[in-house]
Amino acid sequence: MPLNVSNRRVCCPDLWQSLWGCHRVQFLDRLSSLYTSMMSLLLLLAGRGLNVVILSRTKDKLDRVALEIEETTGQKVKVIVADFTEDDMYECIKEKLKGLNIGVLVNNVGILPSHIPCKFLQTKYLEQKITKVINCNVKALVKMCQIVLPGMEMRGKGMIVNISSGVASVPSPIYTMYCASKVFVERFSQGLQAEYKAKGVMIQAVAPFGVSTPMTGYQKPNMVTLTAEDFVRSSLEYLLAGDKTYGSICHTVLGWMVKTVPKQILHSESMQDSLLEYVKKRLGK
Repeated sequence: MPLNVSNRRVCCPDLWQSLWGCHRVQFLDRLSSLYTSMMSLLLLLAGRGLNVVILSRTKDKLDRVALEIEETTGQKVKVIVADFTEDDMYECIKEKLKGLNIGVLVNNVGILPSHIPCKFLQTKYLEQKITKVINCNVKALVKMCQIVLPGMEMRGKGMIVNISSGVASVPSPIYTMYCASKVFVERFSQGLQAEYKAKGVMIQAVAPFGVSTPMTGYQKPNMVTLTAEDFVRSSLEYLLAGDKTYGSICHTVLGWMVKTVPKQILHSESMQDSLLEYVKKRLGK
């Protein structure tokens, strides 16, 4: 796969050189996205000479992804089976990562409480969904940083990219729980960057709006909704742009526009109903 990652804006070639060789790139993901946005990123960075560790919950699918990366790039791939909606596997993950110099951590794991958005109390199996969303969208991020950050601090270099969401730009009714979990991602990332920037560790939250993946199946590629491949290439150009980016020009503009909408309009019942009908129509419900 070609690796035409431009350095015109912020992407520094020395960054990749500093992470090349003995350092591994480690990904935390759900397999629904591995075949889209994360698969694109895995191939891009493996092509830069980084070996890969991938974590997700289905071993057969992990093995297929690993084989594709190895055959395409020639880099080594280690797979670790982990269900991040649970909370009892971090000691096992830590043990399996022992001895690996993790140079890049991408926390992309995340789930929606419901494929079709709804008000908080209307969420099916709400008690279980609360636990799963917090475990997957919040706790997993913190625990994986806890595991890999000490090594990065000791070596004086490393990169952590935490995937947030554009919907976290403003309070988002009918996406309330998901939105709140992604706000945590941004604040945690920004605070952590302030703490460890002087140690040579770069930590960034990336907050895309529409990216066409299986989790957001009703979003088809257009001027605003990017394909996974396009978003990956765009977001890599912003790696040195600060502790939070939207990952692309169009999403940056969209983030600004959303913030200018008066709250009484954005939070109105009619707006919530319109959004819900739009999603249902795109899903064919």
